[in-house]
Amino acid sequence: MKKAMILAAGRGERMRPLTDTTPKPLLEAGGKRLIEYHLQHLQQAGIEEVVINHAWLGEKIEAALGDGSRYGLQIHYSPEAEALETAGGIIQALPLLGSAPFLVINGDIYTDYDFKRLPVRIAGAVHLVLVPNPAQHPEGDFVLNADGYVEDQGEPRLTFSGIGIYDPLFFKDCQPGRQALAPLLRQAMQRQQVTGELYYGHWYDIGTPERLQALDKFLKG
Repeated sequence: MKKAMILAAGRGERMRPLTDTTPKPLLEAGGKRLIEYHLQHLQQAGIEEVVINHAWLGEKIEAALGDGSRYGLQIHYSPEAEALETAGGIIQALPLLGSAPFLVINGDIYTDYDFKRLPVRIAGAVHLVLVPNPAQHPEGDFVLNADGYVEDQGEPRLTFSGIGIYDPLFFKDCQPGRQALAPLLRQAMQRQQVTGELYYGHWYDIGTPERLQALDKFLKG
């Protein structure tokens, strides 16, 4: 797997006023921009090309990161006139992502997950990394069964980390435009096309200024 996509098109409403002038992936914690942690970890895992979608203040993301050469990567951008949501953003970027399975990461998380752990080949159409439910999301999202498949119903529920591998064919019947990812995942789960794993390491969903401050404190030790 040589390509990855970082989702960076969100407005970051809950992060205002910080995101009024700075796109959320460029906010800093531990002396580094959030998205730079992803770029560093992707390069260390052997990823060569990264696609970044953007909408709100996207020109600032391009100006800050450039062509990716300083990170040892080749960065491509997928601008959106208005945010297309997760699936819509991926679908628009498919021509840049190629025909092999690719990694997708939410731009507003921090994790020490080692991307080299991800399977080289996936058994279904999608492979998701799940984490224990954080305090702000106690109800979770999905269930990981004993056979390693992700399901929509049952217990115990876990939270989708925002890290996943997708076969491009997963989106073959999708039309361009604004589209959420969760309904597509739930349909694929019914067909047993979604595998997963549970990660117990550090993972932060940077959804509020308070959580950004908590991450900053953690990273500074």
